[in-house]
Amino acid sequence: MSGSFLGDAFGGRGGNNTPGWPMSNILEGLEQLRTQFEQKTSSSPRMNKGDVRSAVLSLLLEQPMHGYQIIREIEDRSGGSWKPSPGSVYPTLQLLTDEGLVQSEESNGRKTYSLTPEGRAAAGDETTERTAPWESATSRDSGRMTALPKAGVELAQAAAQVARTGDKEQVAQAVEILDEARRKLYSILAQG
Repeated sequence: MSGSFLGDAFGGRGGNNTPGWPMSNILEGLEQLRTQFEQKTSSSPRMNKGDVRSAVLSLLLEQPMHGYQIIREIEDRSGGSWKPSPGSVYPTLQLLTDEGLVQSEESNGRKTYSLTPEGRAAAGDETTERTAPWESATSRDSGRMTALPKAGVELAQAAAQVARTGDKEQVAQAVEILDEARRKLYSILAQG
């Protein structure tokens, strides 16, 4: 997002220091914020290779499946927030087969994968140690897709209200608060 939202619309370092804070700048800033959150939350999450492996083992522990069933099942169980690509699922199935944890059987031109006894033991160990990967994808993304954008939009709306109805002193206080909030948000990322 460009600096125009906090800079121009809220009288910061962006360049428009015109008294009265033009409403068009504030509305444009709100639209930029909304658009940015929509873009960030609409992309599907990237999962670790270990998550794909764990998901495949967890599903095959329940029943034998073919590759596209595994992909659909992960997507369904994650509420659509995670859909692994065939390029991650099929190599994982091949690796698990090479490790002796999975076996495949061809029927009607489709390979159906199932766990070997060693695979059942490995899958049992993984599922007792942690939550299913699609559950962590769902919970991780639910914060991204709901709480943070909602809080950001509500903050922008409050700032717009101060811009519309506040006096010069109130506007100056709002700018200080927003600058401090921005610094604190960046410090969260710096700690990680």
